[in-house]
Amino acid sequence: MRQLSGSDAAFIYSDTAHTNSNVSLLHIYDQTTAPKGVVRFKQILTHVENRLSQLPVLRQKVLRVPLDLDYPYWVEDENFDIEYHVRHIALPKPGDWRQFCIQAARIHARPLDLQRPLWEMYVIEGLDSLLDLPAGSFAVLLKIHHAAVDVSSGHLITALLHDLSATPSKPPPSVPWFPQESPSNLALMWRAGFHAASFPLRMMQPLTKGLGLMSLTVKTFFNEFLQLPEAFPLTRFNTVVSPRRVFDTRRFAFADFRLIRNLVKGATVNDVVLAVCAGALRRYLAQQGELPDESLVAAAPISVRNATSQEEQDGYAWARVSLFTQVNDPVKRLASITDMTSSSEVMSRALGARELTDLSRHAPSAAISVSSKMLRSASARLGDWAPLANCNITNVPGPQQPLYLLGARLSYLSAIMPIADGMGLVFSVTSYNDMMVISFTGCYEQLPDPENLAKCLRDSFQEYLELAKKPSQRSLKPPRKAHRTATKKTAIKQVA
Repeated sequence: MRQLSGSDAAFIYSDTAHTNSNVSLLHIYDQTTAPKGVVRFKQILTHVENRLSQLPVLRQKVLRVPLDLDYPYWVEDENFDIEYHVRHIALPKPGDWRQFCIQAARIHARPLDLQRPLWEMYVIEGLDSLLDLPAGSFAVLLKIHHAAVDVSSGHLITALLHDLSATPSKPPPSVPWFPQESPSNLALMWRAGFHAASFPLRMMQPLTKGLGLMSLTVKTFFNEFLQLPEAFPLTRFNTVVSPRRVFDTRRFAFADFRLIRNLVKGATVNDVVLAVCAGALRRYLAQQGELPDESLVAAAPISVRNATSQEEQDGYAWARVSLFTQVNDPVKRLASITDMTSSSEVMSRALGARELTDLSRHAPSAAISVSSKMLRSASARLGDWAPLANCNITNVPGPQQPLYLLGARLSYLSAIMPIADGMGLVFSVTSYNDMMVISFTGCYEQLPDPENLAKCLRDSFQEYLELAKKPSQRSLKPPRKAHRTATKKTAIKQVA
């Protein structure tokens, strides 16, 4: 039995009839690489069941304390049924990309049963008309509640499904599992009373410890993200969301993003991603006649640079960043974003250089988990009347080597993220095996034409790529004059 943290419990409490904290990982596989060129559903079912011991939370459910006097607990589900959680469906013909996105969004939007382990897996067949994907491809959509995605879950979920070879060695026998009995309500109430009595002592503990991962991120969270942001222009994405979701995505070569960053001296791949998303939003809102004169703002990761050099480190920090959507010239827009994200002011608002260096030594998945949860928790606390930003741009780094499921090669990896009242648009940026996927999740009422935004995303990228390929195009230096963005440039440290 394990108690949920305060941030995890907040996701359980914040689920409503029209918003939930589901995170969906979307995989598409080429089964021509599998033995005999076929992967059966029963094989996947057995494969997952044999590996459940790698991630115990997949057999645990949430047990709430009576009257919610204390945070809930993870307890083992005595009636766990693998066939309830792993399901098999197929798209109707023709099985094209639009049908697939609609089906994925519907699955993602449905709330999970809080009386069972908080995940579902869908094996989706019938993908017969997907461009750039081999015939007979199938998908696996893994939906899991954000409360269940702990510090190391990202890597464990990947390990749960995949191998590094199309012909992996024979797996060891599955570990016998005997569920523990759940505690009684009386025991839960006793624990709640003990925790209430020891609360002041437990609150003093973080003050006696060094600057670790949690203390730094919590410090930044309360100092910066719970403060009301300065005014920025609201759009159709900053209203109350409905229960209906939309999803779409576009794939790009990672090498092209490296090429585009050469347009601006000192630009990073992360800066290019922000600029591409900014260009897409500018195009889409302009088509609707809704483009504000002021810049839109995103809650987004920015690259962490070494305090003594200009080299980019393997780290990111969360910040409210201006997207400079009011700038028509794409290269100038990228230069402005680069200047802003490289500014020491952005980082010093949240963490000092020494703190950034210390935090970068911690596990990458830990910072990803903490910062993404805090962003959404802060948005829920502030309410729809004061959104943190116009949208969220989330980095979901993936493995850079080919992965296989029962011999079927993973050819596509993406994520569908939760949205909330006041911030109904989230871009998720996924990297895998020299490929970058930019996806977005939105509310149907706010974004009834997701294929149009996807086209704007592709057009924005192509505009940058064509400029980068021009032999006469010179690298533009980012502006060094002081500029005032529409919001505070604050950051929560995240290591990618």
